[in-house]
Amino acid sequence: MNSLTSIADYRHKAEVAPATEADHPFVRTDLERLKLRLEAEPFEELTVEYDPHERIVWYFMNPSARPSVTQGLMRDARRLQRLIQSICEDCDPADLPVRYLAVSSRIPGIFNLGGDLSLFASLIRSRDRDALVRYARGSIDVVHANATNLDLPIVTASVVQGDALGGGFEAALSSNFIVAEKSAKFGLPEVLFNLFPGMGAYSFLARRIDPAEAEKMLLSGRIYTADELYEKGVVDMVAEDGQGEQAFLDHVIKHGRQFVSHRSIYKVRGIVNPISYDELVRVTDVWVDAALAISEEDLSRMERLAAAQDRRWAKKG
Repeated sequence: MNSLTSIADYRHKAEVAPATEADHPFVRTDLERLKLRLEAEPFEELTVEYDPHERIVWYFMNPSARPSVTQGLMRDARRLQRLIQSICEDCDPADLPVRYLAVSSRIPGIFNLGGDLSLFASLIRSRDRDALVRYARGSIDVVHANATNLDLPIVTASVVQGDALGGGFEAALSSNFIVAEKSAKFGLPEVLFNLFPGMGAYSFLARRIDPAEAEKMLLSGRIYTADELYEKGVVDMVAEDGQGEQAFLDHVIKHGRQFVSHRSIYKVRGIVNPISYDELVRVTDVWVDAALAISEEDLSRMERLAAAQDRRWAKKG
């Protein structure tokens, strides 16, 4: 169920509250409309919260099964993106009810464990290329929209609490700003079963760090700490455990007067070093070809990793 802050609470905490709602059309229209639309949307794999004080839409991955990048999670994320785009179409672009779109997780110790390995193994065994392509396209639809800020003057953020592996790491990398809690772990384990992370990892990493260093990360299969990735320039901020969301909120409040400059810098980043949808499509084509070329031994390794994820998930229940 969505948890959304009321307009009354917004007016109570605002630095400068209007005398009446009629004096502040943003409160009367855009903010309320966003709140009601988000509240009415039935998300199955996400919990959505709205902070009207700082104009943040938070969405928390809250899966009903293994915390991977499932097709249901991708559908919910894309639906939320489109809903925000739809709401903002009729708003003043200089005063949108959304400034930040931030993703995190509701699962202790886990941000997201990555691609749906059980599904991959099944589709590879059945030689179902079309289904692999559909999965890959669904994934890049979400990360490309996030990387390009939904084509809106907003900032996207990831707050990583726990493990971000494979596609979960790629999802975090697609944001403008990444906060990681101290105990968060990051990894791209696909090389362990003779694949590679094909939904944006190379594209996103190579725009944050040296491409040669990005390739080393992709080929290593190793796990990185939040501090290590902060030193590399992959992560923008490290927070104490349990304080990731508050650290991001404090950052937003501290730099509230510089929102336009921060947003503009991220936009310029995309102009100077753009990530096109076509680039991501071409990479996923390579990924599908590679997936269909791996051996039975590789598939067995993939399934063992999926089983280990299932056992870990079962302990959370």
